Amino acid sequence: MHLDRASGHRRGGVGAGILDSRLTDAGLAPGPDGSLAMSGVPLASIAEDVGTPAFVYDAGTIRRRYAGLDAAFGELPHRICYAVKANANLAILRLLARLGAGADIVSGGEMLRALSAGFAPESIVFSGVGKSDDELLAAIMAGVGHINVESLAELRRVATLTDLHDQSVTLGIRINPDVTAETHPYISTGKGGLKFGVPRDQFAQALTVIDEVPRLRLGAIAMHLGSQLLQSGPYAAGTERLLALLEQARAAGHAPDVLDLGGGLGIRYNDEVPLEPIDWIAPLVDMLATSGCTIQVAPGRYLVGSAGVMLTRVVYCKHSGGRDIAIVDSGMNDLVRPALYKAWHEIIPVRPSDATPIRLDVVGPVCETGDFLALDREMAPVREGDLLAVLGAGAYGFAMSSNYNSRARAVEVLVEEGRWAVVRPRERLSDLFRDEVADPFAGEDS
Repeated sequence: MHLDRASGHRRGGVGAGILDSRLTDAGLAPGPDGSLAMSGVPLASIAEDVGTPAFVYDAGTIRRRYAGLDAAFGELPHRICYAVKANANLAILRLLARLGAGADIVSGGEMLRALSAGFAPESIVFSGVGKSDDELLAAIMAGVGHINVESLAELRRVATLTDLHDQSVTLGIRINPDVTAETHPYISTGKGGLKFGVPRDQFAQALTVIDEVPRLRLGAIAMHLGSQLLQSGPYAAGTERLLALLEQARAAGHAPDVLDLGGGLGIRYNDEVPLEPIDWIAPLVDMLATSGCTIQVAPGRYLVGSAGVMLTRVVYCKHSGGRDIAIVDSGMNDLVRPALYKAWHEIIPVRPSDATPIRLDVVGPVCETGDFLALDREMAPVREGDLLAVLGAGAYGFAMSSNYNSRARAVEVLVEEGRWAVVRPRERLSDLFRDEVADPFAGEDS
């Protein structure tokens, strides 16, 4: 994870080659007038029609990313389960379901979305550390492929529910492999002592609980190391630990047929060198081929992150304390990653500029000092009304947005082969308080 810092390069802080490759990743290229277009659709035209801020996604990029990851497995039996939390728009989900993906979910809401988008129940994996009884029961009754339990307490709760409702359940045990991966601490999930996964030294106890409940079957052993990972080494270490637990399970009389490596494959935001799918999978193939299991992965960011941009317009420009500041109409309520992680998102003008770059703060309208998209960024000077594209916004952009400051959430648009459509309209301000009760005790005696 790269902090928001200057890199010394021109063109927005990165080299031209890196920037050009990220434009290609997102299906972006100059249109006939020189301004940016996504798969042939001018971004300026979309912004003119639907307003800003707006999230715009390229279907072609998602298709290419999925095909490349699928091909990296070769003949190895596998299933790609899209991590719905990255971007849960129904149009994105339906696109991936039609490509043959499964869905990795972490809430009852995500399960309902996945089912509504056309994912078969048996292709859904329900992960997450704090599933409620209602969520667990809904997953049991829907017949999802696996419920990945992440604690002994959750395992016992599932056992109780299967008995109460006379239902059989296929489980996965998501273990904590105690493997440290280099990433931001807020998105590290595979290190010991964190809330994620069953500790390895409790795996035998988990098998005993399953033995005691005839309606439970162990179908998968899973892990998740973290997000935005750029090295293959942690995956190899984690896979070795999964394989050891697979042998332990088989020796105890269980027959899991899925090994779930989780997701976390990183993308390029700034100057990172992300793993290509083949470089992720190839070092693991020999180990995995001997398992006799279907290999399951749960990418989210990798499939949709580069496919999305956030369009935002400059509202005001000011100079204060020696700093040039551009105030735009999107903020931390729309894209929280810079404020939360100090994450870098490249910001480029939709209409190109040959002006000499300056140091610029790009900030939002939210009443927080932490509301920024970029600080001290080297980029072309901007004017009020200029349209900017924030790259790498397809994952954990709209999905993490909020109504803070009573701001309506942005519109979402899908682009494919020269055409575009709104796939989620902009919220209306009146909808933000539609269900609130202003005077709950009206008419009661004082």
